Amino acid sequence: MKINILDIRKLDFNLCVVFLALWQERSVTKAASRLALSQAATSAALARLRQTCGDSLFVRTNGGMEPTPRALAMVEQLESGVAHLWEVLKQPQTFDPSTTTRNFSIGMSDDFELAIGPNLSRLVREEGPNVSLIFRQTNSHTVEQKLNDREIELAVVSGAASRAWITQEQIGNAGYACLVDADAIDVALPLSVDDYVRLPHILVSFSGRSGIVDTALNAIGKQRYVYTALTHFSAVPAFLVGTRAVVTLPSHAAAALSHMSQLTTCPAPLDLDQYPVQLLSRRDSKEDPAVNWMKHKIRIATEIAMKASTNVMGNCGFPPHQRTRTHEV
Repeated sequence: MKINILDIRKLDFNLCVVFLALWQERSVTKAASRLALSQAATSAALARLRQTCGDSLFVRTNGGMEPTPRALAMVEQLESGVAHLWEVLKQPQTFDPSTTTRNFSIGMSDDFELAIGPNLSRLVREEGPNVSLIFRQTNSHTVEQKLNDREIELAVVSGAASRAWITQEQIGNAGYACLVDADAIDVALPLSVDDYVRLPHILVSFSGRSGIVDTALNAIGKQRYVYTALTHFSAVPAFLVGTRAVVTLPSHAAAALSHMSQLTTCPAPLDLDQYPVQLLSRRDSKEDPAVNWMKHKIRIATEIAMKASTNVMGNCGFPPHQRTRTHEV
């Protein structure tokens, strides 16, 4: 049965408790004592009950307050209803991944989806064979709105959130690496700055114009030639295999793409710094055991991805700094 919220909000559910106390005690005084109310407050509650039900409910006799036929007809449903309501409100939240069929919507940009997604899917399936993961394209510019609209429950992004209703946890550090077809570029690895500049570049950028590589090159008085600009990291192998070119990517994405293709990773010959990887969720889901279980799996999958990426970042002699980055490289 669908409840009319506008009607139900007019009711005081404490009146149900007063009714049950009167039923059990058959005395306003005893009911008041049991409920830790004054006799006047209990009498007032009885008056409101009578008005709501359109019946006296309890009438005074020599033996105490006796229920009317209406009260007799109501008591069983009220007792079970109040007991059920108490169960619903007080029972602890539980989550069993082995039996649940829950869907989880997780926001990630495609570099994180490439690096974290497959391991996360495997980890989840090991414990939750009927759990469904839904990945939604999300970045630091769109994550707050998607969380607010409940399009996603969790997000892995490269930037921090500014809203108090969002919880955030740093789950890793990411950097940058280069990806090439080693047979096609005919250049020794790792790349020198001069070889890096001489090679044509593929740019992955939201704007399609420039990225952090251009900023770093400008700082040392150099420029690169970008012959193709893409918006998705997942498209890189199709453009790079067999091509004399280089692309600079978040190192976790470079490691993932190298693993699934014939492409080779190497350190970026520039100071491109590192940036924090954040796990975001709505604060009102903090006590949800299902969300907390999924957070744990995301942490593990991210750790796996970050370990794989450290092998391709290399050490170019630059100190690791912490900055908020967009993934326009």
